Amino acid sequence: MVLALALSANRSCLCSSTTFHPHPLLNPSPSLHFSPSTFHPQPLCSLIKQHIIPQPSHKASIHRRRCSNSLATSDAQFASIIALFQDIGIGFEETQVLLCNNHDLASVPIDSLHVRFLSLRSLGFDPLTLCKLVTKRPTILTANEIDPLLTFLRDNLQGKLEKQQLNRLLSSTEQEFLESFPQKVQFLVDRGIPVDQVVHVLNKVNLSKVLCRRSLEEIDRTISFLEPFGGIALILKRPQILNHDLDTQIVPRVKFLMELSDGDEDSVGKVLLRFPIFLNYSVAHVEEHVGFLSSFAEFDYKQIFRIIQVYPAIVTTSRERKLRPRIQFLKECGLDSDEIFKFLIKGPTFLSISFNENIAYKLVLLVKIGYRYRSKDLAMAIRSATRTNCGNMQKVISLFLNYGFSCEDIVAMSKKQPQILQYNHTSLEKKMEYLIEEMGRDIEELLLFPAFLGYKLDDRIKHRFEVKKLVRGRGMSINKLLTVSEETFAGKRKKVMP
Repeated sequence: MVLALALSANRSCLCSSTTFHPHPLLNPSPSLHFSPSTFHPQPLCSLIKQHIIPQPSHKASIHRRRCSNSLATSDAQFASIIALFQDIGIGFEETQVLLCNNHDLASVPIDSLHVRFLSLRSLGFDPLTLCKLVTKRPTILTANEIDPLLTFLRDNLQGKLEKQQLNRLLSSTEQEFLESFPQKVQFLVDRGIPVDQVVHVLNKVNLSKVLCRRSLEEIDRTISFLEPFGGIALILKRPQILNHDLDTQIVPRVKFLMELSDGDEDSVGKVLLRFPIFLNYSVAHVEEHVGFLSSFAEFDYKQIFRIIQVYPAIVTTSRERKLRPRIQFLKECGLDSDEIFKFLIKGPTFLSISFNENIAYKLVLLVKIGYRYRSKDLAMAIRSATRTNCGNMQKVISLFLNYGFSCEDIVAMSKKQPQILQYNHTSLEKKMEYLIEEMGRDIEELLLFPAFLGYKLDDRIKHRFEVKKLVRGRGMSINKLLTVSEETFAGKRKKVMP
């Protein structure tokens, strides 16, 4: 195919007609450890098959057009470049185009190109990726700024930068911005990013945007602003925060949280450390959630911020699809604004879990054992049930039934101790067995003191029972045995010891 067909008539490089006889391919230098046999050229990177030299067509005869600049290149140099590029899958004609459009390639000594290729390969670039990189950004082979950068990436960062990140950095960043990259990475370390975690940060951010195009002053301002709200710890937990613009994104979003919290920096910092993705959401988005909770649920700003503290992911929840119907359900159960607030503080995930696959199933179970639909008791029960899965809840109910409790008994116990519906069924069974077999008590005592099932078996129940049974035998109140504080229990123990 005639090279002139691939080039625009008004291309900036001045081309002239000349008789060109393609040279036979030369073997690459022994110092370059690329094995052609291990690489199969891909159509995306090659205009012709590897190692096949195009023959002149009868239409084009033997006249080829080459750039005037490339005429200065020796035959051996040109042939070596062709061979070198073909080793990474760049075809003959595509190499001609690269040479025509990038005059520096023709003037760089072949040994320098070899060394640059080796440096790139040492960072883990495979031939196919390297082919795409060179085709998109051929100056990667000639720019003076590249060698110090490649040395830094290999030696200082030990080649640990993810290949996808490295490829984006080299292919999408202008060469003049790459020169300051090592200095800015060192600045992150100087500002407190641990050396062993700096690569973690680099692998998560937009390197071109965060480090290359921003000045040291801009980076410093961002870190300084975040210091009262977690600073380095916040960046390590969510490095992508650095992708946000300080003045138009980070500052307004943090400022809005500060207004909600009445200026409580510590509380805002805890919210961000717990859920740093909060900063992904615009002020307008958060304002809409706050406005909805204020108008529909009748919460004040203090209550809204408290809910955000407990469940900052509320900003990710759809207002119309989830928040409105859930809060409406609580209203229909007879809860007023303050009761809804307390409900959400203790069971905030009620706002986000699936209705059809979770809540609806649990409501059916609760109504079946005797809870009245749309009652406050049902609301309290479903609040506790949000902390367990449907399968475990069904097994808990079956366990009580197997031990002789009626549905009315289960409802009565869960009203006294709503958490019993969320306890692990295996753990409950062990405690009930211990109550009957080791403590010699009647299972019906749970009707009076269902909180027994909430204490840890080994650390609390067994320990205290073994201590007390030596003094008072088995006829002690399990309520008094477990509810007194550790200090009080230890004091009583000292009094009875001889």
